[in-house]
Amino acid sequence: MIKYQESEEMYLETILLLKQKSANVHAVNVAEELGYSRASVSRGVNLLVKKGYILIAPDGKISFTAEGKVKAEDIYERHTVITKLLVKIGADREIAEDNACRIEHVITPELFEVLRKYVKNY
Repeated sequence: MIKYQESEEMYLETILLLKQKSANVHAVNVAEELGYSRASVSRGVNLLVKKGYILIAPDGKISFTAEGKVKAEDIYERHTVITKLLVKIGADREIAEDNACRIEHVITPELFEVLRKYVKNY
């Protein structure tokens, strides 16, 4: 079972990536992207609304609050930096992506900053 924080972060990251492709993102798009049921995504999305990370328009379109966008971008940055590092040290891209998804949820901010500086400089 996925811990709530991990699924919260996964939803935020997925919404961010979908919004990069299309401004019109709905819960059904998130469900399709993640392969989850619409009911599960609906619950998750509603929790993100309650936490103040996203807004849902009357037509179902999802948008970020300022706080939600910053959080989603932070999550995505952790994912991309960790993926780049793992690829640099020899991991296959697919393995790096898969493991970055796991690591990004448990890495401390201090260690992430070390990794980010390393990737930026090398």
